[in-house]
Amino acid sequence: MSQQNTLARVDADLAAGRVPMARQRLRGLVSSFPYDLTLRRRLAEVYRLYGDAAEAGRWMYLEEDRRPDETAAFEERYGSPGWRMKALAWRGPESLAATAVAEERLAALRTARAEELGRPVDWDDPASYEDDGDEEHVPDTGGWNAGGVIVGLGCVVGGVVFAGVWVLGVVSLFS
Repeated sequence: MSQQNTLARVDADLAAGRVPMARQRLRGLVSSFPYDLTLRRRLAEVYRLYGDAAEAGRWMYLEEDRRPDETAAFEERYGSPGWRMKALAWRGPESLAATAVAEERLAALRTARAEELGRPVDWDDPASYEDDGDEEHVPDTGGWNAGGVIVGLGCVVGGVVFAGVWVLGVVSLFS
């Protein structure tokens, strides 16, 4: 499917309230066209619909008019230059950036990571900027947390109540 067809579907998804589908389509486009800053901007707009400042900041990171609060949230969630490099999903040299601002930000991030590691890093080689010591900066994208525990308990309680009502219904049928 062409980029234009996919963007038309994104628009249709958003108009119909299918925000998760629009987000998924845009993520695919950004993956296929990492240099297209307009796609990154559209993805940031979708994350704003979710109220996710960190992800909006992630996808606006290369823009001149990025929001300071979103940038700070992104930098906090992705605590090291290495994690930020990975999160930006850029491939190729900074010279492929559409704007001078984007090129400067990409170069600054790569330079910061190279200084941390004491060796050169390359956008085309994620292994060059990844490091086992970065595990402390892994964003919390799942696992056990208070919200998950509450939802899980709600499901268990709901299941138990449903089963009890069902058993009572069956027993009353045969009584």
